[in-house]
Amino acid sequence: MVNYREKIIALWTAFLLGTLFHTQLGLMPLFHGLSVAESQPASKLSDISVIMWLMLGFFVLPMLAIITTTFNDSKRYRVFHFALTIFYSVMNLLHVVADLFVQPILWYQITLMVILFLIGLILNLVSFQWMKLQPRGNKPQPRLTSSQT
Repeated sequence: MVNYREKIIALWTAFLLGTLFHTQLGLMPLFHGLSVAESQPASKLSDISVIMWLMLGFFVLPMLAIITTTFNDSKRYRVFHFALTIFYSVMNLLHVVADLFVQPILWYQITLMVILFLIGLILNLVSFQWMKLQPRGNKPQPRLTSSQT
């Protein structure tokens, strides 16, 4: 039998690793004495605190999805989870488009973001299949028929 939960956990893990690598790639120029692209200039940490909280949320939600998927098989959670994967796919697509406006265009970042977007689409598909799966306890009973005609 197909184990959707294992596939979902593997896909979320790959997505999180790719997201971390995206951040790492953005910081690599610092290790070579170069500057990095700035989305908005800031002089103190409080200037970007909203961005930091949003990034924290963006990383924590997939971690919570991995943990919850491990322990929860309810229909309500599966519907919520599918909606979460759609949200992340939309956000990844918007991120790819936004990265195309950063000058200079960093094609290695675009490539990684497209790969993350494709992982997200696969996650959408597997999550949709899991959402449509009948819960184990609610499978339709076989129809009883009489052997007499």
